[in-house]
Amino acid sequence: MTRDEVLQEFRDAGAILEGHFILTSGLRSSVFLQKARVFMYPDKTERLCKALAAKIEASGLGPFDFIVSPALGGLIPGYETARHLGIPAMWVERENAEFRLRRFELPAGSRVLVVEDIVTTGLSGRETVTALQSLGADVRALACLIDRSGGTADAGVPMIALAEYKVPTYDPNDLPPELAGLPAVKPGSRGLS
Repeated sequence: MTRDEVLQEFRDAGAILEGHFILTSGLRSSVFLQKARVFMYPDKTERLCKALAAKIEASGLGPFDFIVSPALGGLIPGYETARHLGIPAMWVERENAEFRLRRFELPAGSRVLVVEDIVTTGLSGRETVTALQSLGADVRALACLIDRSGGTADAGVPMIALAEYKVPTYDPNDLPPELAGLPAVKPGSRGLS
């Protein structure tokens, strides 16, 4: 699946939003990828995750025993990618502001692939990798549907992106005039009460 085909799946689902957005990282952007609108459609999600699974297999970074994803955003692509790879899927979730593997046991030495939805800075991925390594996991890579960083995000392990879609991000104190003139909205999930 090409980059343009991946982005077309997002466009067809109405998932590429334009405006002034507060990203999970705290950075600001004029584009927001509302992946929940894609995940509403099992056929779109299946096509994307099947293509991601093929790219993972071609990477040579496996084999993997488990996929682990950060909740909430990584649950659906993690599960669907695991289905195509034929391995179990688990997730970490926040407990006292840190990711923990609360519902599952992960044997020490397990070969793990972290699967994310969208990567901007790599922070959620790094936090997931750290949580799993503290359990003795061999975290071999992180895979995502879209890398917004254009290849600059650091997850602490090799990264496999189905597509790169470099979208400028800005510090909230250094916004371009066209963005500063729009009301900021936070459509993501982190930080909601």
